[in-house]
Amino acid sequence: MTAPCRIGVDIGGTFTDFVLADDRDGSLRNEKLLTTPHAPEEAVLEGIRRLLTRHGIAPGQVAHVIHGTTLVANALIERRGVPTGLVTTQGFRDLVEIGSELRHDTYDLFMQVPQPLVPRRHRLGVPERMLPDGAVRAPLDEDAAREAARTLAAAGVRAVAVCFLHAFRNPAHERRMAEILAEEAPGLTVCLSSDLVPEIGEVERASTTICNAYVLPVFETYVTCLADGLRGLGLSGPLYLMLSDGGTVGEATARRHPIRLVQSGPAGGVRATALYGQAAGAPDILCFDMGGTTAKACLIEGGEPLRSLDFEVARVDRFRKGSGLPLKVPVIEMIEIGAGGGSIAQVDRLGLIRVGPESASSDPGPACYGLGGTRPTVTDADLVLGYLGAGSFLGGDMRLDVAAAERAIEDHLAKPLGLSVVEAAWALHETVNGNMAQAAAIHALEKARRIEGYAMVPIGGAGPVHAAQVCRKLGIATLVAPAGAGVASAFGFLASPVSFAFVRGWVAPLATLDMAALRATIAGMEAEGLAMLAEAGVAASDATRRVTGALRYVGQGFQVEAAIDAAAIEAGDRDAMRAAFEAEYKRQYGRTEPALPVECVSWQVVVSGPVPALRLDAAAATPTASRSRPAWFPEAGGFVDTPVIDRAGLRPGEEVAGPALIEERESTLVLPPGTRARRDAAGNLIVSL
Repeated sequence: MTAPCRIGVDIGGTFTDFVLADDRDGSLRNEKLLTTPHAPEEAVLEGIRRLLTRHGIAPGQVAHVIHGTTLVANALIERRGVPTGLVTTQGFRDLVEIGSELRHDTYDLFMQVPQPLVPRRHRLGVPERMLPDGAVRAPLDEDAAREAARTLAAAGVRAVAVCFLHAFRNPAHERRMAEILAEEAPGLTVCLSSDLVPEIGEVERASTTICNAYVLPVFETYVTCLADGLRGLGLSGPLYLMLSDGGTVGEATARRHPIRLVQSGPAGGVRATALYGQAAGAPDILCFDMGGTTAKACLIEGGEPLRSLDFEVARVDRFRKGSGLPLKVPVIEMIEIGAGGGSIAQVDRLGLIRVGPESASSDPGPACYGLGGTRPTVTDADLVLGYLGAGSFLGGDMRLDVAAAERAIEDHLAKPLGLSVVEAAWALHETVNGNMAQAAAIHALEKARRIEGYAMVPIGGAGPVHAAQVCRKLGIATLVAPAGAGVASAFGFLASPVSFAFVRGWVAPLATLDMAALRATIAGMEAEGLAMLAEAGVAASDATRRVTGALRYVGQGFQVEAAIDAAAIEAGDRDAMRAAFEAEYKRQYGRTEPALPVECVSWQVVVSGPVPALRLDAAAATPTASRSRPAWFPEAGGFVDTPVIDRAGLRPGEEVAGPALIEERESTLVLPPGTRARRDAAGNLIVSL
């Protein structure tokens, strides 16, 4: 092979992570740098340069780079997109402000809701009307459409979202509006709801299209800078980007659909977690991803994560569903359950410790980073408690300031609460653990799952530090701690296939569904997917297809996603389709309604390439001599002189009894007293609690 290496890059709120896979010997090389928020591509390029230099790899030996980023989500949260306009059916311009009219807090008289990304003066309606079956009731008024285009151009908008009523059944008017916008204002970026979200649900369809238009020029600029920088380093291979549903796409596809990357980083972590669990013989997993900014959780069953077509971004209330901008995009279903290592702690009006949602990020970072931060964070508490080593953080590349961490905790927590510094640090640590355990348990309960039957896989730089204590609070007996947990998302990118999901809205009774038309629609989505895979160099013979139907009982307002066998579709077997729906319905709700008719709402086709092969036990590192340091374990009486073990020195089958601290460059696994860890053949540490 002329280019045997691949690089995965994940930009987080605090750190940017790198994994280089060398297919010649299966080895993995890791790197971690502070994120550069002002220009995220700078950390990416510097990290890749370091990887290549440190390990003697020529740029020409890199086949491609796979990248995931929080840029899209951050641009929406921080309102850093471009001025955007909306063209919609006359009379519906306030749809995105009215929303669904559901209240995320019934009893809050001063409830906050997210403000629309498009101000009312930039939301214009034009006369036209499609019926729910796609028939034209009123043609597009082209004079009004041209006037709207000229008005928006004169107002200085840079992007326009077009969302007409029922366009998911007939996109003719939206496409004509795009042509008129190109004629009247050729410099505008235009996004059509019928291209992005061809599904029922005007509120979600309009919101998703607006968000895509809002971030698209920003994302294009970023990708262009990154691609130019990679070429400047001598990397001539393609750039792939991670999607929120766990697949990857080429640069050209990502430029058209940046909203599909809104959850790309965490999706890579879930992909990696599924592989770790599979190697450890644990198909049912709670993925616990605690990075520098947030902590997230995802349930994985039978090796596959739970997925959804609905998502929210830029929530006003960070942990409350319904308080954000609704999106209709395929995502791996993760929930935010708590704070990250950089989350700032303070004493609230009730005299209790509250952690987050504000984060120290990478600039200035936690107080112990010595970069100007003065407020206490979770990382500062973990350092004071001895769980992190001041001289071994990031393999010694970044020395931590214990005195600065102690000062921050003393000034902002210990003195106000009348506690010692160590007591305040432990209170902060326990508060975070309790919050995360409670949120994870509620998430499992909402999905009708018993969390005690799952194994936990902790990833992210802070995940292994807190995992054992969170497991104990949840009643989880087994912890699977993978190697390289701190860069798991970047590793997951390398293990993700080229893939894209296509959805078509189609509300119709199952009993009268036109099977020939359904087969033609699915074949069209498959053909589009195969063409997209061909752009990424994947042959049609190597592709797989998965068909999912969103079905419900007639009269219900919500649908259930059920995998539909291709043979049933080919044969027009309605009974088999209903059986697949009712099996999933019963799994979720414990019952079915045999007497009620069933209707379909939409159909999804996922077209994927082959899954890249990676060795989980191939992380390359040189072990250092074992040592010890004091670490705080209240069950053992306070500070205990605790063995510090270099993970690279552990051999398959070797066991470690707690208390112990097992270090690697990107993270530290904390084993409290009474726990025991055993290294398996895949490099995982199986911890019994």
